[in-house]
Amino acid sequence: MKRTTFLSAVALASLVTLSACGGGNQEPAAPAAEETEAAAPAAEETTAAVEEEEVAPVPEVEANGTVHEIQMLTRDPDGSGLQVFKPNLITAEVGDTIKFVPTDPTHQSSSIPEMLPAGVTGWEGEINKEVSYVVPTPGIYGYKCVPHYAAGMIGMVVVKGEGMTDNLESAKAASHPGLAGRKFNELFETAESEGMLSQ
Repeated sequence: MKRTTFLSAVALASLVTLSACGGGNQEPAAPAAEETEAAAPAAEETTAAVEEEEVAPVPEVEANGTVHEIQMLTRDPDGSGLQVFKPNLITAEVGDTIKFVPTDPTHQSSSIPEMLPAGVTGWEGEINKEVSYVVPTPGIYGYKCVPHYAAGMIGMVVVKGEGMTDNLESAKAASHPGLAGRKFNELFETAESEGMLSQ
């Protein structure tokens, strides 16, 4: 609602400015009012379209039916005591769905733009909400829990296929706060030692 009001105010201010710059023999009062009324619905339509896009990202490929569930946990069941994604490292195929489940409260999942294949649109989950993402192309996909990023609550998906390592170096070079950098280094080492990065 605030966006709609703001956009309407901007449209009105623009029209007033334009009418003030007009010639002296014009009748701007009536057309300006009509234009203002026409501008308000357009602003509302634009806001509605933006809000629809934010609700659920549209997959770039059709889901193939395979779902990988990743739990968002406040305490690592393996004893580290850290807030974690379980599992925090998986392989997937193009068209697989990655589903992040808020098993414990106060968590969410968001992709890290520097750790996505070129041209891929990532995801942005909300706290305490499940979010699903269909992986559209081979490559490395890094993600984080925004509130617990510096505490090392991160994870990675390796999507198999031709070109899967094209963004490997840029993903490794991404900068992370606090414990997150060390945790990503551990994930890359594990992925390499377990052969996840070979085709």
